[in-house]
Amino acid sequence: MSTFNLSGWAIRHQQIVFFLILLLSASGIYAYLHLGQMEDPAFTVKAMVVQANWPGASADDVAQQVTDRLERKLQEVAEVDYLTSYSKPGVAQITVILRESVPAARVPAVWYQVRKKLDDIQNTLPQGVQGPFFNDEFGDTFGNLYAFTSDGFTYAELRRYVDQARDEFLRVGDVSKVQYLGVQDEKVFVETSTAKLSTLGIDPRVIEDALRSTNVVVPGGIVEAGEQRVALRISGEFDSVEAIANIGIQANGRNFRLGDVATVTRGFVDPPTSKMHYDGKDAIGLAIAMRDGGDVLRMGRDLDAAVARMRAALPVGVEIHAVSNQPAVVAESVHEFTKSLGEAIVIVLIVSFASLGWRTGIVVALSIPLVLAMTFLAMYALGIDLQRISLGALIIALGLLVDDAIIAVEMMALKLEQGWDRARAATFAYTATAFPMLTGTLITAAGFLPVGLAKSGAGEYTISIFQVVGIALLLSWLVAVVFTPYLGFKLLPEMKTDVAHGGHAVDHERGFYALFRRLLDACLRHRALVLGTTLALFIGAIGLFSAVPQQFFPASSRPELMVDLWLPEAASIAATEAAVGKLEAALKHDPDVVAVTGYVGMGSPRFYLPLDVQLPNTNFGQLMVMTRGEEPREQVLARIEALFKRDFPNVRGRVARLENGPPVGYPVKLRISGPDPQKLLPIVAQVQAILRADPAIRDVNSDLGERLQTARLTVDQDKARALGISSKQIADATQNSLSGLSITQYREGDQLIDVVARLTADERTDLDNLKDAKVYVRDGKFVALSQVARIDLGSEHSILWRRNRLPTVTVRADVAGAQAPDVSARVWPAIEKVARTLPLGYRIEVGGATESSQTSQASIAAVVPFALALILVLLMLQLQNMKKMVLVLLTAPLGLIGVSGVLAVFQVPFGFVAMLGTIALAGMIMRNSVILIDQIDQDLAQGLAPRDAIIGSTLRRFRPIVLTALAAILAMIPLTSSTFWGPMAWAIMGGLTAATLLTLIVLPVMVAVSYGVKEATP
Repeated sequence: MSTFNLSGWAIRHQQIVFFLILLLSASGIYAYLHLGQMEDPAFTVKAMVVQANWPGASADDVAQQVTDRLERKLQEVAEVDYLTSYSKPGVAQITVILRESVPAARVPAVWYQVRKKLDDIQNTLPQGVQGPFFNDEFGDTFGNLYAFTSDGFTYAELRRYVDQARDEFLRVGDVSKVQYLGVQDEKVFVETSTAKLSTLGIDPRVIEDALRSTNVVVPGGIVEAGEQRVALRISGEFDSVEAIANIGIQANGRNFRLGDVATVTRGFVDPPTSKMHYDGKDAIGLAIAMRDGGDVLRMGRDLDAAVARMRAALPVGVEIHAVSNQPAVVAESVHEFTKSLGEAIVIVLIVSFASLGWRTGIVVALSIPLVLAMTFLAMYALGIDLQRISLGALIIALGLLVDDAIIAVEMMALKLEQGWDRARAATFAYTATAFPMLTGTLITAAGFLPVGLAKSGAGEYTISIFQVVGIALLLSWLVAVVFTPYLGFKLLPEMKTDVAHGGHAVDHERGFYALFRRLLDACLRHRALVLGTTLALFIGAIGLFSAVPQQFFPASSRPELMVDLWLPEAASIAATEAAVGKLEAALKHDPDVVAVTGYVGMGSPRFYLPLDVQLPNTNFGQLMVMTRGEEPREQVLARIEALFKRDFPNVRGRVARLENGPPVGYPVKLRISGPDPQKLLPIVAQVQAILRADPAIRDVNSDLGERLQTARLTVDQDKARALGISSKQIADATQNSLSGLSITQYREGDQLIDVVARLTADERTDLDNLKDAKVYVRDGKFVALSQVARIDLGSEHSILWRRNRLPTVTVRADVAGAQAPDVSARVWPAIEKVARTLPLGYRIEVGGATESSQTSQASIAAVVPFALALILVLLMLQLQNMKKMVLVLLTAPLGLIGVSGVLAVFQVPFGFVAMLGTIALAGMIMRNSVILIDQIDQDLAQGLAPRDAIIGSTLRRFRPIVLTALAAILAMIPLTSSTFWGPMAWAIMGGLTAATLLTLIVLPVMVAVSYGVKEATP
């Protein structure tokens, strides 16, 4: 009974095969045009921010009474990796980080558990604590940012236009949410003077009660009038600021207008909590996020249309500025990668035509678009978008997917030149090499399997490498055994036997092959020298890795720069805005700067998925500087760093490029932890001194906050009791007067505007006036604060950081002229000496790029055994011989010789992406080894002597092995200029070049040794 032959089936059913070619090609084109497009692949930010407020508490009280209670409960959640928290006066904030192995689909359920557990202990928190509040949308990406500025309009008028714009954006189908940026809430301020109120004998609470009782919405009843029901409405609610000023107040038997005893004005929250600037002007921003499954390019077109409509309707003076335009970035990114893909296709086609000839090359050339079309169709069905990782994976796959087609068509052409008819020649490759090719294809795909199984943020970010390459390789085998034989049958002519002395019927006794035969013969005679040299090269390559720069992910090539400005913890929002404005003014006329967007009291929203988002802080400002390109970006970066050193002495400034991969922040981080915060200080000083001594380290700093000045009121309780007042009454009086108290709300359209009572500016901003502040006693009488309390100046902690409930200070630094993991490794021995001298309970840990790289590499290493086991199973199924399986495995590490050599010579960094390429390289090498050993077995089965079989098989498989390797190597050329993919491209090119040459020389020698082939005499 004959064995089923897929190629034979294709030849017998040519109409079906031709129909499938047309159908799959058309479907692939449709799929490509409708694939989702993104700049970066989606990955889950497994972080939640929990915040609680305790007004009036010190940082120490917050840490002990609030933060610690919340952290203890959070540690009960099994999926939590670690907790980082800070406690400030009145504020506790905890960032919950989940283990990277937690599946993305499980994350929402974990956040539900976090909420439940903290809700359970809410009643155990101190009285007066507000919250906890939760933010589990920390990872949302707002790809489109717009800034609205005005000239000649008030802020309130601009806000109304922005409200209209938000409504317009929300009508766009692919938009999920629109968030305000830097918006200032309107307030109505009722400002009083304690001196005036005390003179008139008016209790401040009278004013508060009058405002609350007048501005009410309560039911007045319903009149049942026959067949009608008429609701009764009571007037009195405010309809204007003037109405508030006209409220009547009665005190000590006298009547007053509120406007007579207080100043009523309409303004904005004072001081503001956050602000936004665009090119130095006050702005209101809108951040737009796309819905899940949306089409970013379609959303971009719809948003552009919406902006055009709004610009036409807005009055002159109101302008809309695009701060971030992700659809345009995605379109440009996809265009660049599509261009690189086209270049790679041309390179592979040139290799095919140059090596196989015109007709044979045409068959391979037609196979490439068919495999790509089928790959696009599979990506569309599986929901894999076109993005940085999947497009790079397509280019990597391109060099591999022609391998099977080249082997199949070359085998067919060879048999045609030997006089076989087309049908028999077309089906021979399936009989001879289909299953070795399938095994080799599966092994190559298995080389990428660690990427697909890695349980880490980096693994989630790069998983589409495995998905796309695996799909393309499997489909390339299917095309090679079904469609390539059909195309060869149609395009390749039959030949007579007597012409079979050219073309693919290579004469292995002449020219290059004669030289290579002599080289093989010499290697087989000097086996020990060959194997010893190979082993020495391998050991040398491992040692050479110490000269290769290390990294996690390379910086992005995008033109934006993120500039952070940190002022002292006690800095006001006005001081932060002044610093931001000063830097904006310095950059305004820089020719390499397109635009500057400033954020005061907050950081930029996540407009780019890997952005290291900064949480709101009064003493923090951030600029997003849009430059004119990658090269101008570096020049602007140097100029901003010089500005910080020269003109900003009280600002800790940092300029950073956008990152690729999961965000890291400062590339060098060292965490010093221990139970006593005071004992950490000298350890921090030692660590900082070690870092500053390294020439590659820049801007060493820590998150250790300076102490805050405080004014403590020591109440004379005896006097207070005699006057009938308590500490709480004094605190309420000072809090309400100085910071203001929201009494009621003024309703205007769909806006709710707080009515805030506070002291006049001169009384609430001058600390010297505090002692003269008046505290209401009773019956219209007041007493000066200095009569019942003493004001003592002191200090307290501004911020207390903890990690897993242990006080922690993080020392941070940037690097210049080197890679962060290399620098961390260089300083670690000195740090370790310090760590060994620390008392029990104190420790120093490495963070930053080194920790992230180690975590990601560990996630890969954890699944390598599974991938290796799968490869062993495939090898055993194909070779069915332990000895042969071991021989193939021994060739896998040969690629490291070329990888380390190329990376060291050209100083290309070895990072996470290059590591993935190196692991996958093993599969490519073993594929060629399987095919060569299978050919040797076939020759031995035909009765050839072992030595002749080894040499003959190597000569016959030389061309297809070299051609497939050459296609894979040259297809990498377009990626070498990529910042992100360059290291992987260089690793694969160098490794595959060295491994291919060594496989064709060393593998025959290892086979000869294992088979016990005797050495021939020269």
